[in-house]
Amino acid sequence: MLSKVLHCSTLILGCGNPLFGDDGFGPAVIDHLLSHYTLPDPVAAVDVGTGMGSFLVDLLLFPQKPRRIFILDAVSDSDRRPGEIFELPLSSLTGKDTTVITLHEFPSAQVLQELEQQAGVKVHILVVQAQSIPKEVSPGLSPPVLEAVSQASLWLYRQVEEEP
Repeated sequence: MLSKVLHCSTLILGCGNPLFGDDGFGPAVIDHLLSHYTLPDPVAAVDVGTGMGSFLVDLLLFPQKPRRIFILDAVSDSDRRPGEIFELPLSSLTGKDTTVITLHEFPSAQVLQELEQQAGVKVHILVVQAQSIPKEVSPGLSPPVLEAVSQASLWLYRQVEEEP
């Protein structure tokens, strides 16, 4: 798998912790995507759990970078309805209000910005509005977020199916 990640043109990263309710959206999408679709050869999909920060820092050090990165996560502080999927611009992570998305407490905004501006990687952040991200262990996605998993998978597949 590492070899595929090192040589892919598109990288899909699911972050989150399935033990904390809707926070498991990213890993659930990766699982659904890999079990329901055949991704083109230059595309890799990886469940990075809560290790997004170290993964991106490592990626920054790789000599060859992907052309595109899709990041999947859940947000709990937006004006959207639970289960609604939307793209966040990278600039929303670098502004004053970073409570909308944390990407699991890492210096992601700077690393993502560096990947985009200095390495030419196009970064897409696809999120779902969570219904609940509990403070204590409570596995399982809420019904609206569970429904969003297949929608996000289909959207991602359509983005990469004609990968050059």
